[in-house]
Amino acid sequence: MAHLLREVGLDFVGTAPVRHVFARDVTAPPEPVFHALAEDVPGWTEWFRAVTLARPLDDGARREVRLKGGTRFEETILAAKSPELYAYRVDVTNAPGARALVEEWRLTPAGTGTRVQWTFAADGTAPFRFAVGLARAGLGRAFRDAVTALDRRLASAAA
Repeated sequence: MAHLLREVGLDFVGTAPVRHVFARDVTAPPEPVFHALAEDVPGWTEWFRAVTLARPLDDGARREVRLKGGTRFEETILAAKSPELYAYRVDVTNAPGARALVEEWRLTPAGTGTRVQWTFAADGTAPFRFAVGLARAGLGRAFRDAVTALDRRLASAAA
């Protein structure tokens, strides 16, 4: 059953009760990484294995995302500042116990490549917060695998 989450802003990334921050360096420069994140939303299914559907809504102001296992999200874009920041808030989800979710992707130059930092910020019921805390290792693995696959995809497109 889908339910509405609390409307929070970008500042929630720093104040959320549960925050997971992951980072990885990739060889691609920030511009193509930003393009893959913010502008090629349907392309997420090609490099983020957990994503089965990603599509922009309302001329790119919102997104619909579905994950393996059936979790669904309707999201609002909070920031799309090329080439350094892409962030979105989950407005509607079927994830039980969630009350607020924001994901932030920060891109910084790292030599000729990019340092990709992903922050997963969440609030919810006590069982939800506990489950998200336990999910840290899995989220980290999913992030590493996705960013590695994205880097390979961008390298082959540039070749």
